[in-house]
Amino acid sequence: MTAILGAGISGLSAGYYLLKKGLPSPTVIYEASNRIGGWIRTDRFNEDGFVFEAGPRTIRPKGPAASNTLDLIEEVGLADEVYPIYSNHVAARNRMIYAKGKLNMLPSDLSGVLKTVPPFTKPLFFAGFKDIFAGRSKVPLEDESMYSFVERRFGKEIADYAVSSMLCGICAGDAKQISVKFLMKSLFEMEQKHGGVVKGMLKEAMNKKGKKDGAKESISALAKRAKSENWSIYSIHGGLQTLPDRLGTVLHKNGVGIETDVKFEEIMFDGGKVQLKVDGQDRVVDHLISSIPSYKLAKRVSSQHPELSKELAAIPYVDVAVINLCYKTPDLQKHKGFGFLVPPIENLPILGVIFDSCCFDMDDNTVLTVMIGGAWFEKWFGSNPDEELLLDVALKNVNRILDIQQAPDAYKVNLLRKCIPQYVVGHHKRVEGIRAYIRDHKLPLGLCGASYDGVGVNDVILSARKCVEEQVKSK
Repeated sequence: MTAILGAGISGLSAGYYLLKKGLPSPTVIYEASNRIGGWIRTDRFNEDGFVFEAGPRTIRPKGPAASNTLDLIEEVGLADEVYPIYSNHVAARNRMIYAKGKLNMLPSDLSGVLKTVPPFTKPLFFAGFKDIFAGRSKVPLEDESMYSFVERRFGKEIADYAVSSMLCGICAGDAKQISVKFLMKSLFEMEQKHGGVVKGMLKEAMNKKGKKDGAKESISALAKRAKSENWSIYSIHGGLQTLPDRLGTVLHKNGVGIETDVKFEEIMFDGGKVQLKVDGQDRVVDHLISSIPSYKLAKRVSSQHPELSKELAAIPYVDVAVINLCYKTPDLQKHKGFGFLVPPIENLPILGVIFDSCCFDMDDNTVLTVMIGGAWFEKWFGSNPDEELLLDVALKNVNRILDIQQAPDAYKVNLLRKCIPQYVVGHHKRVEGIRAYIRDHKLPLGLCGASYDGVGVNDVILSARKCVEEQVKSK
């Protein structure tokens, strides 16, 4: 029997992949809260024609991890419920940053790279020249921050306005702390190997020229459709919560138990088995998959494996407040697009604003989502702010930046504590050490979820698949 900790999207996916492998022993998923889905949470207002998303709302369709998610969506019968945003859609073309007192449209094609686009003071293609002439780093580096790498290779403006704001949107993190391997691992390795990013790209392109691709993994009809129709991003009708809900239904129909409102207390490993204390009762399973945040797992293994616990607990997390706003007036924001991000150099308490009603049909409503805090949460709000303060900050910034003066007709304040892990410098080495410890001690424990191999929806679903494949291989 296999037990899975956590019924977020990764834990549910792990349950699904175990079913796919046809393992004979039953599976049970333990969830501490009263619902499934984890940080994916959709509040539906069907009579008014809009939804609020507290967490992720869109998924990217490109790359191997993305194809894996599309395969899963098709397999669970949601292909017809996918809501794509095509590359020519205004939400795909128009992405902005708020800098130097105004909203600035980021370049969306080659012409924007060849001319000076605010807030940058010179054309972006000059950043490529800087990389070419910057030379190799003085000493070989094992890791460094995103900010340091981009500033060295492409200049301070790119680091301050492009990369720093991008990280606010992806992980609510500080580019001066986040590892370059989080998003730019291949570029970093090119620089270390070839002495520059552009040089490395050219050399590797030349080396690949004329070589035939190896066998390619087959992909689903939905993944092929996403490629042929040139999707930029997508969601699912009814909100992203539809995906974990469907996974839960599939698992239930196939005999996988999902127990919610569970008080999970302790894990002990003994003789190749896992002893769990759940709701005051002892349960024994053959294998454990943990999709819960690393700091929560750390508490449960601390008495028997303090060294492992210490490394799991060392992965930092940030708090984010997500404020959903609905105005029963269409097209209130003058700028159309996906939304805007705010670089930390602007010293504002908000990370950015998503224009939900520009992305998806919300009837005649203007729906916005304001993201607040992240790596700077305590700096701006202390340790325990009330909802009124967070709402007030959101509204003041929406009023000032988007010139929306009226009060929202509906709103929701979501305070998400320790919701996004931060892949700080040294993260990948730490995760390698955690997994090496598990292997060396022959613990029947698998890890998946956002704490280890990526924070996006695609990443955590793929991590669940790989975790299950490793478990099957070890049998």
